[in-house]
Amino acid sequence: MLETRDILETIEMIRNENLDIRTVTMGISLLDCIDSDIDVACEKVYEKITRLAKNLVPVCDDIEKELGIPIINKRISVTPIAMIAAACRSKDVVKFAITLEKAARAVGVNFIGGYSALVQKGFTSGDRELIESIPEALSITDHICSSVNIGSTKAGLNMDAIALMGHTIKKTAELTQDRQCIGAAKLVVFCNAPDDNPFMAGAFHGVGEPDCEINVGVSGPGVVRAALSASKDLDLSGVADLIKRTAFKITRMGQLVALKASERLGVPFGIVDLSLAPTPAVGDSVANILEEIGLEQCGACGTTACLAMLNDAVKKGGVMASSHVGGLSGAFIPVTEDAGMIAAARSGALTLEKLEAMTAVCSVGLDMINIPGDTPDEVISAIIADEAAIGMVNCKTTAVRVIPAIGKTVGEELSFGGLLGSGPIMPVNTYSPLKFISRGGRIPAPMHSLKN
Repeated sequence: MLETRDILETIEMIRNENLDIRTVTMGISLLDCIDSDIDVACEKVYEKITRLAKNLVPVCDDIEKELGIPIINKRISVTPIAMIAAACRSKDVVKFAITLEKAARAVGVNFIGGYSALVQKGFTSGDRELIESIPEALSITDHICSSVNIGSTKAGLNMDAIALMGHTIKKTAELTQDRQCIGAAKLVVFCNAPDDNPFMAGAFHGVGEPDCEINVGVSGPGVVRAALSASKDLDLSGVADLIKRTAFKITRMGQLVALKASERLGVPFGIVDLSLAPTPAVGDSVANILEEIGLEQCGACGTTACLAMLNDAVKKGGVMASSHVGGLSGAFIPVTEDAGMIAAARSGALTLEKLEAMTAVCSVGLDMINIPGDTPDEVISAIIADEAAIGMVNCKTTAVRVIPAIGKTVGEELSFGGLLGSGPIMPVNTYSPLKFISRGGRIPAPMHSLKN
């Protein structure tokens, strides 16, 4: 039974601590839209998305009003488009991007994710064409997000794909230079990508998922920070327990919204992703949580240890609150989307090397990092390889979303607006990895992948 105290506490979290449902994402399988004629396939894709998602935004708006809980984004994820394009005689894959954009506008969602390819072990028909089309697709659309999975613990790392993605990211930034290189902010490169992630830019609907489902991503770093601020004398065991109990409350709210959306839309409930997803709003910051624990500024020695404790406590609290936890689940550290991270990067306390170390213990990876526009393609590829290696060896999801700031250099800034925020251009080690990247082939899977 809900007590008055619990209700008042939730109201306080929403009003003053930036608690929200970051996204309700409808996953839609497009496997039954496959056709050898690309125009027919596009017609099927548009029809299915608009039919299944026509009530997504109105239902979320109604739930938001009924419960008083902000739902910031309504999104769609679809089957990786490279799989659909593989069957088409025409290789003009951008037609699918245009179709997805048209469908997004028709149903009113913020983003559609799934302009994606899964190439961890090699390229199949359609994969290379899709990857090569990404720069154009993201430059001519506003609502499309793209991802490429280039490695896994089971398969190792596809270095040919990693080399290709370094070039793809740079070209995507160049084609959107007049819009703060925004295209690269909608493109993420994964190792161990999950099939049920509701967060952009990496969301896609995996082939093992049902025909249609609802996945919800919660937020709430401001709530965790506020709870720690009010409890200053705890030792670290007490801090971990407080974070765990707070994550439980946040996740329960997410599950409530997920179940209501599932029931009203008539599709299965998939998962709750219990990630702490920050925003550029002051106080709604993962970095500020680490500073509340005791760091002078995020990036100081001890940052990785604090983040490890935070991520573990969030997961422990969340899995007690929902029977279906999935996606990424933990703490996000996107630089431009987190007010504390932005401040730390500007001051020099937070470096690219420290961020890489932090990714070994958090949910995602090197996320929303602005780098100089003249960074060579092979250096971008090597950044991806380093981050993917952390994911492969540690059996976890890692990702890279870097934005080459074309025409700009260290000391300048990019500003994207909204949840994508803004931030400084961070220095990159440019000693050349060209020979390493040019070797191609695959980095073999680690020994501990052999678990059968």
